[in-house]
Amino acid sequence: MESEDDFDMHDANESGEDDFYSGRDDDAGAIPTYDDSDADDADYEFIDNDSDDSVDYVSHSHQQNYTILSEVDIRQRQEDDITRISTVLSISKVEAGILLRYYSWNVSKVHDEWFADEEKVRRSVGLLEKPVVPFPDGEMICGICFETYPYDLLHAAACGHPFCNSCWSGLLCYSHTLFSYHGYISTAISDGPGCLMLRCPDPSCVAAVGQDMINALASDEDREKYSRYFIRSYVEDNRKTKWCPAPGCDYAVDFIFGSGNYDVTCRCSYSFCWNCTEEAHRPVDCDTVARWILKNSAESENMNWILANSKPCPKCKRPIEKNHGCMHMTCTPPCRFEFCWLCLGAWSEHGEVTGGYYACNRYETAKKEGTFDEEEKRREMAKLSVEKYTHYYERWATNQSSRQKALADLQQMQSVHLEKLSETQCQPESQLKFITEAWLQVRLSLG
Repeated sequence: MESEDDFDMHDANESGEDDFYSGRDDDAGAIPTYDDSDADDADYEFIDNDSDDSVDYVSHSHQQNYTILSEVDIRQRQEDDITRISTVLSISKVEAGILLRYYSWNVSKVHDEWFADEEKVRRSVGLLEKPVVPFPDGEMICGICFETYPYDLLHAAACGHPFCNSCWSGLLCYSHTLFSYHGYISTAISDGPGCLMLRCPDPSCVAAVGQDMINALASDEDREKYSRYFIRSYVEDNRKTKWCPAPGCDYAVDFIFGSGNYDVTCRCSYSFCWNCTEEAHRPVDCDTVARWILKNSAESENMNWILANSKPCPKCKRPIEKNHGCMHMTCTPPCRFEFCWLCLGAWSEHGEVTGGYYACNRYETAKKEGTFDEEEKRREMAKLSVEKYTHYYERWATNQSSRQKALADLQQMQSVHLEKLSETQCQPESQLKFITEAWLQVRLSLG
């Protein structure tokens, strides 16, 4: 079989260190000495502390290289980045938001590009320093509906191209009744996150439409949608952050590269690989996991099973499975062809002379002559492949079931049993946090 089908997993062997610490038994409170010969292999760092606190041992292997972000945390980080860019570049917060969105929320890249060529950045992003056309007081013609409106019913982006409020927003007030139709902003927001890069409706203009105009002209529903797109873009466009892939989870993960460990455990208790967003799978690499998932979902395994466990009807070619009984086969209606399972010849040519119902002399003779060798070899190879796949799949499915059971038990413990234990022991739930952490370790051990 090819190596890509081999999913053998070998447990890493860990050897313990003898005499890791040495100390004097005579002196009370003596500080243990560290054996320098084991410095390269040790997972722990000794921290000398002269205070009354107990000696701490810090495990490098458990240092967390990610931060779980709630929606409040995301909004705060987004606002901090916008304020930082606005202050450093001396531009408005609306313009800073447009700039960061264009450069995928990469603050350092915004700085580099802006100070390298500010004019080029402004042209690319659509941040115009002065209007292209004047926006005087008085009546003007809307560039979309070509109706004449007073200036207070018109709005324009930084370019100055005037469009009426109704064409911008899709809201029309008539006789104190508000009517809604497809305006420029509402259509863009309905089309999806592309509305975050909205430009002036004038075909020849590249001026960006900022969030201030959205807030001033869009309906409440459209403003809420735009706000959601804006928040999500901070995670989805940023290469260092991703959403937790667990169904219904709204947490995001900010990841620090360089450790080589991609395992992440969200606050919702779901553990996944940050690199491929599949369930945590160390020590198996992401490529092997991807091939395993593809193998589980591919039709090739179905075809292998059909090839290994069935034979085609000699007349209609439909696959037929033989699970018990003699060699006399009858195809299903409307074919109803009767044939021998071994040699696939017509049953009318068989009888006691050819071996009866449970053998076939023709097949044995042809097999000795090599007539059926290649076909049988293909069928045997397919059968071995199916058996090997079934062997690993059953163990993987059992492990998945155990993980789901452990997660369900954890959630029940957090929501029910922890509160009862807190009341029984007269301790706050925060003091019982170690139970949740231990349960999480049990679940991770099933991975």
